[in-house]
Amino acid sequence: MTTPDGAVRIHWIEHGEERSARWRSESGWPAPKKVVLADDTMSADAAWRHALDGTALLWRGDFQNARQLLQALVRRVDHKGPRAKRAKAGKAPATLTEQFHRHRLAQLQRARTLAMLLMPFDADHGVPLRRAPDVREACTEAYGGATEPYVASLRELLGVIGAHEWRRKGVFIPALDERIHPWYGVFSPVRGEYVELVAQAPLPAGATLAFDIGAGTGVLSAVLAHRGMQGVLATDVDERALGCARANVERLGLAGQVEIVRADLYPEGRADLVVCNPPWLPGKPSSAIEYAVYDPDSRMLKGFLAGLKEHLRDGGEGWLILSDLAEHLGLRSRDQLLGWITEAGLDVAGRHDIRPTHPKASDPDDPLAAARMAEVTSLWRLRVAG
Repeated sequence: MTTPDGAVRIHWIEHGEERSARWRSESGWPAPKKVVLADDTMSADAAWRHALDGTALLWRGDFQNARQLLQALVRRVDHKGPRAKRAKAGKAPATLTEQFHRHRLAQLQRARTLAMLLMPFDADHGVPLRRAPDVREACTEAYGGATEPYVASLRELLGVIGAHEWRRKGVFIPALDERIHPWYGVFSPVRGEYVELVAQAPLPAGATLAFDIGAGTGVLSAVLAHRGMQGVLATDVDERALGCARANVERLGLAGQVEIVRADLYPEGRADLVVCNPPWLPGKPSSAIEYAVYDPDSRMLKGFLAGLKEHLRDGGEGWLILSDLAEHLGLRSRDQLLGWITEAGLDVAGRHDIRPTHPKASDPDDPLAAARMAEVTSLWRLRVAG
């Protein structure tokens, strides 16, 4: 049910009375239509049956027991996959593209099932359960202020807590010899290879002004400023990303060199260097954080290429940082990419490649291992065609 102010509410029966609270889901899940109360007396098997049936469990017991129950549900979800694979062992091997789509569907179904365990929140973001941690600061960082009680999934809450720790500790960036502090919902620069490419590629001769398109945490803007760019104009459309980038730039003492502005792709004007690290996979995001991974219909990639010519100064370069994982998965071909570059009136002046070093790149048990092991991340140096 949606209220006049646009808020979605979740409803349940408790002590014979109908109750309701605001529904919150950063993943965009609809409010569950069926809700039962659950506490420490509910078995994992009973909880599993409810979750599979699409019935949400609003927790009224001990918080730490709820975490243990969630882990029990995780084991059941993950145990189900290998059995299904064995049952279909007689079929012809799936292509990498088919494997990707199956994996994506399985991940969405997994996330939806695990999101059925719900937590109550007070109007100040406190969790009114026994042994519940104080999550008010973490939730305020993620959601902003709250004005009324609400309900959200335990899995989302654990993500909020984890993001709070990332924000507090930060991610060390060797190219800066400093830490970048990601905010909730803003992609963390844990895959350092793309940062290393920007730190090492030769700058255009005489370059003084750079645009950073889709700044995120601001890490690439900081690297460009650290390399001596007199000015960096960074853009993003996401309010969390804008706040995160500004906070990082200020923390690093680079506010005099880097300006953060809200813009859909390009700001006004031209620059000597335009850098863009768009989402690497074409596809529909299923949550806010996935907008850093999935680019619907390659909109950002194609938009960056199409607008680059009109935003480069004479002799300038555009740096496109892109993984070829989509090519290995059959989601985009190299010919398509090169075709978009040509159609935009651009030439490839050079390319710098690096192999990913993240754990999945060498994990043979990963469902997409064949594609990940072949993956290369590239910095494409693009110029206006002569």
